[in-house]
Amino acid sequence: MNKVILVGRLARDPELRTTQSGTPVVSFTVACDRRFARQGEERQADFISCVAWNKTAEFVSRYFTKGMRIALDGRIQTRTYDDQNGNKRYITEVIAEDVEFAQSKNEAGGNGGYQAPAYSDPAAPQAPSADIDGFMPVEEEDLPF
Repeated sequence: MNKVILVGRLARDPELRTTQSGTPVVSFTVACDRRFARQGEERQADFISCVAWNKTAEFVSRYFTKGMRIALDGRIQTRTYDDQNGNKRYITEVIAEDVEFAQSKNEAGGNGGYQAPAYSDPAAPQAPSADIDGFMPVEEEDLPF
């Protein structure tokens, strides 16, 4: 099974391109903090190259900018090519298949480049609105015990 889940910050603005056949593709880098730091050292981050295609590419390029938190799942892909000097180059990247916001509009610093998508799926179930402290109200009959 080839499954990747990443949560991190964009290290640079996404770069949208179009293939010769007209397919949108976006490249971006996600900085993911490592869980632990050695004593006396700063926490390290891994910078992971990602690619998204088609509608996902358009979504990423439209709504995400450098520094924003992003959550994605996808798969790892490796490929090789020969550079202009004839040296074989190896690339490992994550192909993002599902991308979501991992921060609120307030965390983005007001409007700071963040805009909620203008479209939504009317058939999708709606979650109850959250209380100010981040908890949702629960009715006693909703409890499983």
